[in-house]
Amino acid sequence: MVVRSKHISTFLLTISIISHVSQPLHFELKSGKSRCISEDIKSNAMTVGKYTVANPNDPHPFPQSHKINIRVTSSHGNTYHHAEEVDSGQFSFTAVEGGDYSACFAASDHKPDVTLSIDLEWGSGVHYKSLGSLAKKSKVEVMEFEVKALIETVNSIHDEMFYLRDREEEMQDLNRATNSKMAWFGLLSLFVCLGVAGMQFLHLKTFFEKKKVI
Repeated sequence: MVVRSKHISTFLLTISIISHVSQPLHFELKSGKSRCISEDIKSNAMTVGKYTVANPNDPHPFPQSHKINIRVTSSHGNTYHHAEEVDSGQFSFTAVEGGDYSACFAASDHKPDVTLSIDLEWGSGVHYKSLGSLAKKSKVEVMEFEVKALIETVNSIHDEMFYLRDREEEMQDLNRATNSKMAWFGLLSLFVCLGVAGMQFLHLKTFFEKKKVI
């Protein structure tokens, strides 16, 4: 499907510029150890992940010592992906609940110890890479993913605008409250100064009357 509208093309170009693309994460994991990677995902946002363990004996098959276990869970403890004794895989889901999601990798305990090199690509909403290939592998139309990506971008911009507007209103309320307090403080200071001046005047008048100066 080809869209020839100039305005839509400009919109898509703008979206593509402001959209951030996630960068692959590379880390190492030793035998018998585990490591968790967290991603902040908004509610109803789509997230895609892909992980791969580097094969030290390429092109030979993966050694059993380089298999990992992985579990992706939400901050509420719900599991969205789980795999055991794998060297690669991928996951994709729509977050039902917002918050931090963790992908925990665990390597089996082997002797002698080995160090696994793992590559992870993980992003939510429009912040992910290689979306088209992942969409094909999960049998989802590329156009559907692109539309969802645009919707996620628009929703993200919409939420950010409302957030900035709320912050502006909070700052305005704070400024008004501060100005009101400063006005009351100024009036209080004026009354205190007038009161002190009046007391000094009465004290001096009484003093001079006792001294019969006036």
